[in-house]
Amino acid sequence: MSENRKSMPTGSILSEEDDAPDLSQSPWLERLADAPVRRGRPKSDSTKVSTTIRLDADVLERFRAEGPGWQSRINEALRDWLAHR
Repeated sequence: MSENRKSMPTGSILSEEDDAPDLSQSPWLERLADAPVRRGRPKSDSTKVSTTIRLDADVLERFRAEGPGWQSRINEALRDWLAHR
């Protein structure tokens, strides 16, 4: 396989004055070291409680058919029901 490849010159192909920046010392290193580490999604002021609820299949299909946000719509429907009760 190597018969088809051209050999590289043995001398240095870089000039004495290289235009490439020095990457051994990052100018961002100090800024990144002082930055706070934030993982995950931001904390909400009103946290929700994870629960399991059993719903009829037709009810769940109707909420899911409207697309993403179906759980929030169920929550809003329950909140509305509580307000008018």
